[in-house]
Amino acid sequence: MRKLIFTLFIALLGIAAAPLASAQLPSVNLKDTKGRTINTAKLYNGGNPFVISFFATWCKPCMRELRAIAEVYPDWQDETGMKMYIVSIDDAQNTNKVKPLVDGEGWEYEVLLDANSDFYRALGLQSVPHVIVCDGNGKIVYSHSGYTDGSETQIIKTIRDLKKKKK
Repeated sequence: MRKLIFTLFIALLGIAAAPLASAQLPSVNLKDTKGRTINTAKLYNGGNPFVISFFATWCKPCMRELRAIAEVYPDWQDETGMKMYIVSIDDAQNTNKVKPLVDGEGWEYEVLLDANSDFYRALGLQSVPHVIVCDGNGKIVYSHSGYTDGSETQIIKTIRDLKKKKK
């Protein structure tokens, strides 16, 4: 009986995650830290894969994940041409904390502000941190919620697999 319940639970998780995989990014207008409007459906990286990481300044696992990626980000970019967008879901009262945090950490990521969580909700996300990998055409090919030390290796593995398929 336990096996049956566990199997059903896993199947339901797979069904819940399936719509996000192979989907195009929804069209939501966000601001960057310079006040420019960016449409999420137009996020692009010159045909190379890109990563979108949803975070909040108060989220400790988010900070651990973004710091871990920052350590290897230049190498990942050199190897694959990938790009990283980070999307803060901090509310409007706290968005002023995002730029000082990013600057203080020295992160080279593209930063977007989703103060109303419009993009976050449009993707049907439930928690942060949440990472999405998109192929060179903006199609979602990988989605993962939560962070444990070392789980960032799945991101680069996914990107390397995309690059191999493209050749």
